[in-house]
Amino acid sequence: MVSFSSELRYTANTQLEHLHARYTGTGHADLTKYDWVTHQHRDTLSSIVGHPSLLSYLALADGEAIGRTKFEMTERMLQPCGPPPKKDED
Repeated sequence: MVSFSSELRYTANTQLEHLHARYTGTGHADLTKYDWVTHQHRDTLSSIVGHPSLLSYLALADGEAIGRTKFEMTERMLQPCGPPPKKDED
């Protein structure tokens, strides 16, 4: 016999919380457009840096060295969409 508390462990809400904890870019209700776009750009840049064939393709297309392209993309990950917008104080 399974206890009621162990059944609650696998509800949709706890699964969603687990996904949010594991994958930071999955979003939530209070996520701003800036934060969402920043996550998307950062994920894209890290994927490019993590796949050597894609990195070398982009380096060739830009006419740069692979190391230079990797460095620039890693630097761009800090603020991929520029500084955050000013927050309204209500």
